[in-house]
Amino acid sequence: MRAPNRDLLVLVKDEYMNEQAIEHEVEKLNEMLYDAESIDSFCVAHEVIDMNRYKIVEKPHQIRNIIQKRDFKAFEFIFNKN
Repeated sequence: MRAPNRDLLVLVKDEYMNEQAIEHEVEKLNEMLYDAESIDSFCVAHEVIDMNRYKIVEKPHQIRNIIQKRDFKAFEFIFNKN
């Protein structure tokens, strides 16, 4: 897994937590965020509403194809299922 380029602010309750424990926590947070921020997770959690064709696209591979194209048509919406 590649090292993400992000800034994290980690607040800990235990003021006596050593540097190694904090590094371990940050590493685990990066692993969780890496999985949650993948394109597959995005496609599962969203759907595309196309008002031009009156269709709702729910299949992840079709959503991926729609998102990867650069030019969106008017009245195509990416909708979060949550």
